[in-house]
Amino acid sequence: MQRIKELFNNKSLIWNFAKNDFKVRYSGSIFGITWAFIQPIMTLLTFWFVFQIGFKSTAIQDVPFICWFAAGMIPWFFFSDAWSSAGNVFVEYSYLIKKVVFKVSILPIIKIISSLFIHLVFIIVLLTIYLVYGFSPKIIWIQLIYYSFCISILALALTLITSSIVPFFKDISNIVTIILQFGMWLTPIMWSYNMVPLKYQVFFKLNPMYYIVEGYRDTLINHVWFWQRYNQTTWFWLIILVLFLLGATFYKKLKPHFADVI
Repeated sequence: MQRIKELFNNKSLIWNFAKNDFKVRYSGSIFGITWAFIQPIMTLLTFWFVFQIGFKSTAIQDVPFICWFAAGMIPWFFFSDAWSSAGNVFVEYSYLIKKVVFKVSILPIIKIISSLFIHLVFIIVLLTIYLVYGFSPKIIWIQLIYYSFCISILALALTLITSSIVPFFKDISNIVTIILQFGMWLTPIMWSYNMVPLKYQVFFKLNPMYYIVEGYRDTLINHVWFWQRYNQTTWFWLIILVLFLLGATFYKKLKPHFADVI
């Protein structure tokens, strides 16, 4: 409760820092913020071309492949960008670490919100794809807000762990990159988990991003509310609780030494 109250009291500061971080990230380049969308869109189109045109992938769950695929890839873009960019936040904002009056704990949240700006645009792109392919808007589409929140919380929990270690062990950033590369293929984004034998599916469902990716598809394709997946929802939030406890422990123990190593 104290941490939530702290976030509320600093909401204006967090919002201003997030907007500034978003602007600075793409400043100095000719195309500026356009780069935030070019790479994900090109990645999406490349995978779509390879799987649907090259491998002749057919419709999955009776929906066009691009609709099914985009519902998994777009949340992954957000998670990948949020965790990788926020992991180095204490080093990036090292000039604030030694300021006693500054709440250092809000820095990871600033990075997550900065990535969220881009994701909100991609949600509009995602919904546009579905509308173009003839899907009519449904009230359940508002559930995307919940699953976007889930990504934000998951990225924040992981960031608390990795960003607390990075000042002392900078190789963590490279390890996160490798985890994200493998994680994209181990998460059913470009393939359906139904392809896996039933006895092995449980191992893939342990991945918290499985819950989110399938949640986007539940929202747009299956029309299933998150509370109807109560087992998976409970498991996801238990993982989040464990990750936050680990992150809080790392942060509490290592924060006093940040100024000495940064």
